[in-house]
Amino acid sequence: MTFRLDDNVIATLRSESERQYMSLNTMVNQILQRFVEWDMYESKLGMVPFLRPIAIELLKKMNTQEVMALAKGIGKSATNDAALFMKNKMDLDSFLSWLEIGMRNSCVEIKHNVDENTQTYILKHELGLNYSLFYKTILESIFNDILGNHIDCSYSDRILSFKVSQDMPQTKRGDISYNW
Repeated sequence: MTFRLDDNVIATLRSESERQYMSLNTMVNQILQRFVEWDMYESKLGMVPFLRPIAIELLKKMNTQEVMALAKGIGKSATNDAALFMKNKMDLDSFLSWLEIGMRNSCVEIKHNVDENTQTYILKHELGLNYSLFYKTILESIFNDILGNHIDCSYSDRILSFKVSQDMPQTKRGDISYNW
């Protein structure tokens, strides 16, 4: 397959790939992967970019009840709708896949560990306690009300972690074996 790219685009990509110590091919593949997994849906779903300091300040001004009401209301339904639209179904596997892609394509670092029949997700966001509470409430609502699963959450002003347990046959997705 051949593409004709602007010389400035090629120069910028080549420079950035060298800076990150990766091949140009790898970088272009990552860019295209991000596009098909996330970017092409942003405008269709009405996603808007927020700078981190703005998001922190907006959430900081809300009290606990306001954060939880927002999360249980529009937060839960908007998150469910986005995951369903992007993955074409809403089950445990598709939602967790969507969550990982979403966090990877935002300002949130995500770590995923699988141990026996428990999956642990650690989201490092550094967006404040209300962000953790907001996302914790959304996740608990989706897991309880839509997916029919219980999750154990803990959070701080920088980290949200949760565990999902399932006793189902082992399946393979990517390079990691999952026990569902």
